[in-house]
This record gives sequence, structure tokens and C-alpha cells, in this order.
Amino acid sequence: MSLAFSSPISIVKLGALGGQLSESPSRSPAHDPARPGEERDLAQGTPVESLARVISAEELERVRKAVLAVGEAAYHWVIESDEIFWSANAPEILHCAAGRLTTGRAYAALLDTDNFTTRYDAVMRSVYKDEGEGIPYQIEYLFRPGGKDGKTAYWLEDTGRWYAGADGRPAEAFGIVRRIDDRHSRDQQLNFLGNCDPLTGMMNRGRMAEALEEAIIAADREGVSRAFVIAGINNLAVVNDAYGFEVADEVIIAVGRRLKNVVRAGDPIARYSGSKFAIILNNCNEEELRHAAERFLEVARESVIETEHGPVWAMLSIGAIILPGHAADANTAMARTEEALTEAKRVPSDGFIIYKPSQRLISERSINARSAHEIVACLKEDRFKMAFQPIVDATSLEVVMHEALLRMADEHGDMIAAAHLIPIAEKLGLVRLIDRTVAQLTVSTLLAYPKANLTFNVSGITATDPRWFGQLTEILKTHREVTPRLTVEITETVALGDLDETVRFTGALRDLGCRVAIDDFGAGYTSFRNLKALNVDILKLDGSFCAHLTENPENQYFVRSLIDMARKFELKTIAEWVETPEDAAFLRQWGADYLQGNLFGKASLDIPWSAEAAAAPEKPASQEEPATFAAKGKAQADGDDEEPDISRLRLAIDALNAQFRKGRG
Repeated sequence: MSLAFSSPISIVKLGALGGQLSESPSRSPAHDPARPGEERDLAQGTPVESLARVISAEELERVRKAVLAVGEAAYHWVIESDEIFWSANAPEILHCAAGRLTTGRAYAALLDTDNFTTRYDAVMRSVYKDEGEGIPYQIEYLFRPGGKDGKTAYWLEDTGRWYAGADGRPAEAFGIVRRIDDRHSRDQQLNFLGNCDPLTGMMNRGRMAEALEEAIIAADREGVSRAFVIAGINNLAVVNDAYGFEVADEVIIAVGRRLKNVVRAGDPIARYSGSKFAIILNNCNEEELRHAAERFLEVARESVIETEHGPVWAMLSIGAIILPGHAADANTAMARTEEALTEAKRVPSDGFIIYKPSQRLISERSINARSAHEIVACLKEDRFKMAFQPIVDATSLEVVMHEALLRMADEHGDMIAAAHLIPIAEKLGLVRLIDRTVAQLTVSTLLAYPKANLTFNVSGITATDPRWFGQLTEILKTHREVTPRLTVEITETVALGDLDETVRFTGALRDLGCRVAIDDFGAGYTSFRNLKALNVDILKLDGSFCAHLTENPENQYFVRSLIDMARKFELKTIAEWVETPEDAAFLRQWGADYLQGNLFGKASLDIPWSAEAAAAPEKPASQEEPATFAAKGKAQADGDDEEPDISRLRLAIDALNAQFRKGRG
């Protein structure tokens, strides 16, 4: 609680609240004119006489106790004489003898020399002009009751109002001081947490961003280059896994301490993120930057870091940028330095890269931006479609299944392959949306065409995404009749990336009645043990080995070995990219079960089961899914006259849309 002074008479009241009523010099009529509506007798006589006429002793005692309760001491500072008149409780509040508080000069001698401001500064150096109501002030400072060299210190909040004399300069000030040690400690802690990293004590990323912005502005103004550096601990994740987070924290602290020891005085250093430190190098050109980077790399090379669990090596990589030439603001500088650090991490050890504009990267980003827009637009506008490529029995050459392949309609309505979008979609985090669309369209097709037998490919990111898999399994549980006709493909490299998760994934699909295929088999390093653990049904041989077999004896030997291995595990094989009868003859002779390639048919948007589907009996209305039945009724009511096969597929898609929305919710 603080008490504000709103009028001269109330100031005088509080000036004596600490104990006995003791007078301070009354304010002169020159700067205390009677205000409209104010009784003249309140301005006549001494302050104590005026006070006695407006407040009873009982009321005064209550207010006095309130002031004591909140630990505040009131004062009146007469600037011309430098006298300070205090409430009687001031020595108790300030833990200081009354004789040391009698003048402004004596009081100033009790303030810490490192204070940013003082009462004298707040009053005598104020830039404001008193128009009659006084000028308020509130400051905080460290008070040492034993003098500037005393060990005891308290934080005080000084709140008051100064009034001008006839010459317009400060003539007197009235105020209250109170102890705020606890609050100041909390404020300091919050300020520390807001600006510093609690583990290392260095400034944090937010404060570094502010310092970097200031450095760029200064560099531009002064015409002197600066550098911004990010140093990353490459092997911190390995330390985490091997020893735990406590040891990793020890490594972070040790590396931070070593870097701080070799940074020049005045160059800010911060903990930028979990395993990264950021440094601003003032007055630094490219040559000096290279020397500095070598110093920073040396702190990791010089010796191991001793931890509670034994010695640990730290390995650093560094990305840097010269300012202001390559970045006009802090966000750009940080982003480009991160790019340089990413490049540096590709170097086997002690990587150091200075950012330089790259036309390749600029072009890639432009392509990424266009592709992201294209993907989102296709999803919103329902422009993704499925094409079907036949897979034939190697012996009879009869079509036994089709692979569902994604196609997209461009802005002109022309259909193009969407394979080029998948790597970009994975990089931009959009591939799950595409995979969901592929799964949805594939299952919809199986629902619409009972003779269809399909395979479709799942990207590496989506294959281990529990949310996507939950949506798919929810659909398949609802439509168990389609699972025997569905094969889910995952690439060999993805399967080996997280073997335990892949085993769970394949097991759950097989439990639902689906088949699972390893796509691009032969491109990875699947061992006999891993192949057995994966428990899949089909191996799709990597097409790059199956194409042009007659011209490549090494590939002939390799493909034949893969087929022999699959046969030993009782797995079916599909050979991809079969383009010539001669290649097909080789594969058939070696024992491949199925063949796929342009020799037997290119991927087509035409629905290969149209005639069969049209002849297939309809389900009774009571057996249809509610969403399908409702959609069909709406189509009939609207007079929809689409072809039977297209209409059937649309109804199935509507049903799947409802199921996916339910799974997402």
C-alpha cells in the first residue's frame, strides 16, 4: 500500500502520522493559493492548528496505525534549506538513527553508489513543469543505513510529489518510502528469467535477438561490419541417449563456460537454444571471423569434459554471417546463420561455414513455395485423383491387382503425376495430408468396386504417425470386407529406420486382414533377421535393378539373388519397371511371382472395373452406410445423371469422408 498526497492539508496530516504531531514549515501563500471551494481557515495558522480543526484524535490514530502497519515512512523535504522532516516511525522503518536522516545531503550519503537514480535526480533533474498540482515521481534505490560502505542494504520504493516555488524550480517534496526487498527480489528473478538462460546464466535467445537488432542498426549507421555466429554441439543427442539429461546439461554448461572465456570483452554471448550458443562479434570482418571461429572450435578440441559419469567429448559446428551486408534485420540474420550451421554440420568434424547467397537455395525455396501452394490448392479443390497401373501374374500374364498412384489436375485441368510433390511435401510437413487423401481414395475405390484389388504406398513420415494410422484402422475396421483386397506398401529404408515401430505397424495391418509389401526392396540393407521380424507378405523389387536386365549382368545376378531369398522366406515378389519381353522372360524364369511395368500397361485414370461394377448387384438400401445412403439419396433427388461407375465412386468417397472426419475428431 502507498499513500498518495492530493492536497497540502493532507500532506501535513501525513507528515506527523508516525507518532507525535511535529510541525514542518508551512507552505507559503505564494505557492499554496486557496483553491475554489476550499475553506480559507484551513490555509490560516500553523499546519497542526489546521489539522486539529479537520480531524479528530481518534481518526488520526487510526490512520497512524495504518501507516505503521504497511511499513511506510512519510517525509517533507524543504529543498532551499535541504531539511527533511520525517514521520516519527522513519528510524524504525529504515533501521537508521534519526540524526542521519535530517538533510537531503545526509540521506544521499546512505544510498548505494550503483543506484541508477536518486530522489535528488527525480526532483531536481525533472523535465516536467509544475502547473500548481505538483509533479509525481516514483523511484527505487538501494539504501545502506550504515553508509555507502555498510554491509546491510535494503531496497526502498520512494513515491512522492514535488512542488515548485515562485521561480518555477522545485521548492519542496512530500513523499513516502517503504521497504520492497521481497518484491524487488521477485522482480529481479523475473527479469533474470526473462533475459537469461537459467542453466548457463547467459542471456537467452530473446535478449540476444534484441542485441542483434541493435548491432545491425549500429553497423549500418557506423559503416563497420559485425558478425553473428551460432555454434552447435553436434553430439549432444548422443550424450543424452548414452548418459542422460543431467550429463548433457554438464556438457552444455562446460562448453558455454569455455566459449565465454575466449569471447572478447564486450561481445555478447547467449544460449541460443538447447544445444546452440550465439555470439555477436563487434567490429569484425571476414578474416577476423575465421580466426574467431577457430578459437571457438578449439574449446571443444582442447580437452574432454569431465562429468559425474566420466569424460565426455563435445564436437562443435559453426555457422556465421557478416552484417549488415547479408541481413538487414535480426530475424533474417538468425535464419541465414542457421542455414550456414546446417551446411557446417554436413562436414565430418569442426565444420565452419559463412553464409553466402545461393541461387540454388533461392530457386529451391521458390519451388517449395509454389509446390506448397499447389498441394494445398489441390487438397482444397479436390484435384487429386487416382490412376491405376496393372500388376500381372508372371506366368499367366493375367491382371491380378493394380497399384493406386496419385495424380493431380493442374490449373488447366490436365492430369499430371504427383510423385515430384512427395519429397517437397515431406519437407514442408504436408505429406500426411496427401497420404490421407491417397488412403481415402484407395479404400473408397475398393468399396465401390468389389472386384478391385489394390496396393498403395505410404510415405516414411506417415508410416509411423499414430494419428494417421488410427484414422486408417478406424476406416478398415468399419469396412473389413475390403481388407483382403488391400496391400499397403512401405519403402525398405523407412522399414529399417525404426524397426520396432515398423513391426507394430505391419502387425496391426495384418491383423486387420491387409497385406503388407516392402517397396523398393534391394535399395536398403535388410538382413535376414530383420526381414523375418518385419513379417510382411510381398517384396517389391526396386525397379532400378529390374529395368534393362538383358543389358546388365550384375543386376541379373542381384535380382536373381533377391528372388531366391524371398522364396526362402515364402514371400511373394513383384518386379517393377518391366519394359521389354526379354526382361519379363528373365524374371519369370527366375521365379518372380508378379510383374509390373509399361510392358503390361501404363498407369491410367480409366477405371478398369467399370463393366464389372456395373454388372455387380447393388447392396440393399438397409445395408448401405448411412453417409453413403444419404449422399445417394441427395444425388437422386438432384437428378444426378453421372455414369454408374463415377456415381458409385463418389458415394463411397462421401462415406469415407465422414469416417475420416469422425476419426480426426
